[in-house]
Formats: sequence, C-alpha cells, structure tokens
Amino acid sequence: MIERFGELRNTALLVSMFVIAGCGGGDGGGGGASAGAADAAPAESPVDAATAGNVAGMVTFSGTAPMMAEINMNSEAVCAAKHSTTPTEESFVGGENGGLANVFVYVKQGLESLTFPTPASAVVLNQDGCTYRPHVLGVQVGQDITIRNSDGLMHNINASPTENRPFNVSQPVNMETNRSFSTAEVMVPVRCDVHGWMSSWIGVVDHPYFTVSGPDGSVALDGLPPGDYVIEAWHEQFGTMTSNVTVATGETAEISFEFTEAMAGASVPMGEPIDLLHPDGHRTVDH
Repeated sequence: MIERFGELRNTALLVSMFVIAGCGGGDGGGGGASAGAADAAPAESPVDAATAGNVAGMVTFSGTAPMMAEINMNSEAVCAAKHSTTPTEESFVGGENGGLANVFVYVKQGLESLTFPTPASAVVLNQDGCTYRPHVLGVQVGQDITIRNSDGLMHNINASPTENRPFNVSQPVNMETNRSFSTAEVMVPVRCDVHGWMSSWIGVVDHPYFTVSGPDGSVALDGLPPGDYVIEAWHEQFGTMTSNVTVATGETAEISFEFTEAMAGASVPMGEPIDLLHPDGHRTVDH
C-alpha cells in the first residue's frame, strides 16, 4: 500500500511539472501570452523626462477689441434653450488683463529629428447648443477625433483642409463619428453647412507639444527635450506670431505673444485647396 501511494505521488508531481511548463512557467523564456503582451505594448516617447524642461507664458491682446455679432438661434429652439444669454461669434474671445483665448500655440521647429507615438485616446469635438466645443483644438497626426452630436438635430461637419483629405459628415441625431488626419496642418477649418454660424479650427501636428490659450491667455508646453525651438501662436483673426526659445533641463523658458488691434484682418496662412479630381493630387484650383 505504501509503495502504491508513492507511485501515485510521483505521478502527480510529474503531471504538475508538465502543466507548469505548458503554462510558460520556469526560466525557459516567455510563452505565447507574454510575447503577445510585449507586442501590444504602446510605443514610448523619445523624450527622457529626467532631462526635460518646459515653456510657459501668456498670449495677450492690446487695443480696441472687435465686436462679436450675436447669433440668432430662434429657428433652433433646442439649441437656444442651452444658452443662458444670447451667444456670440467666437472669432475673438478676450479675457481679463488683456488675455486672449482660442490661440493655438505649438512647437513649429526643433523636433524634426524625433518621432512620437500616436495617442490612443481620442480628442472630442462636440456640437452642443449649435456651437462647436471647443472652438479651437489640437490633435496629433493619426489621432482619432470623436465628433459628437449632443443636440439631437441635424448637423453636418464640413472639414476643409489643404494638406489632408477633406470630409463632410452628416449627423442627423445624437451620435458620434471618428475621423483623423494623416498629415500635419495648421489649421484645418471646420463648419456646419446647416448652421452657418458654427465654426471650429483644428491644429494637426506630429508631436504632443501644442496647446490652446484659455480665457486668461496662459499657455504651457511641458516636458520638452533640451534644445532651441521656434514656437508659433496662431489666431484666426490676427494671423501668426513666432518666438524663439531655449529649453534647459529642469527649467521653464518664458514666452509672450501680443496681438494688436492693427493686426486685425491679417492674412492667416492657408494653402490652396486640394483638387481631388486631379490625377496626382496637385492643388490646382482656379481663382
């Protein structure tokens, strides 16, 4: 009986060893599950956080602020009910102490040698109260933009880039649509053909160093590798300004952009529209 018990115990131990080996245990290398997890690991940033620095500053406006036209939403009672006051156009939004909102600020030069992973999370462009929220936003090349209809009535999203393929998407009900851009482009205009007052702008860059100024005009670009950069500020009415900065490890370089009344109506850099019917895609549109 004792000998029989010993045989059974040895057999059980042997089976256990095979089960453990089959599940990838031991020091003989990763099994299929481990290899799959490694393959699915997201790409890492090429920037060493321990050596990075920052850029921070203000975007301001001086002079007499332009008057923004009121938007008549009487024909859209659902949207009008979402506003406590009469909404106005958003091509100029000034704040206290001269702060200027809705200015797209990004690194224009200085990151050409680096390649950055595409964010897995989407950026949301929401249609709420018959307005685009946000009015100005930024995304990376290839990053999803979730376009949302929160009004439950007919909207259409008409994006008119010059370096990317345009799109025009209808959303007749509460729904979401995902789109992305394959090429860097500052800026992509977006409008709703159903509600002519609805407009938005999308800045597309191939790195994560971009921001949009808030009501106080403050901006910050964190985690930049040490080096020399050209930072550009873009506004839909006043055009663009640039600033040269040097970023050092652990330090914050200061920048400031002052747009003025005299710059109103400035030529905002935009390329020629893409002619999708042209066989080689050249931008050949008659003026």
